[in-house]
Amino acid sequence: MAIEAPLSKHKKASFKIYIAVCIVLAVWFSYDGYFSEGFREKNTNADGSPNSTLIFNQKSPPFFIGVAVLLGAYLFAARNKKVIADENELIISDKERIAYYSIQKIDKTHFDSKGFFLITYNKGGSEVSRKLSDKTYDNLAAILDHLVTKIS
Repeated sequence: MAIEAPLSKHKKASFKIYIAVCIVLAVWFSYDGYFSEGFREKNTNADGSPNSTLIFNQKSPPFFIGVAVLLGAYLFAARNKKVIADENELIISDKERIAYYSIQKIDKTHFDSKGFFLITYNKGGSEVSRKLSDKTYDNLAAILDHLVTKIS
């Protein structure tokens, strides 16, 4: 029986908040830069040229929209990201699989207080540590319990 730890609701909500903030900033700066006459008069030099604040408000909205699109694309791509603990290995991604026999130790001293644990394992003759956090994945307690029983 495989145990799954999907991408956490905390991480998904954070990305949604960042996207919303980028869109709000783009709308706000667009309004101030192009439509608000009071703001435009206040931020225009005596010779009629715009100052740096007005230029920023006119040029930045496409960048904020671009960042929002990139964050949305990452959120869409990572929506099915998960950690799976099956009978023989811990699957973090298609490229990262950790066999239980290669795990040397699991440091779970900070799991209860800070929500993460460290896995130290052999990979290609060298010792590698991997940190798994409950801010990134939900259901890590079940994964940790399964790992401890498998390597004991």
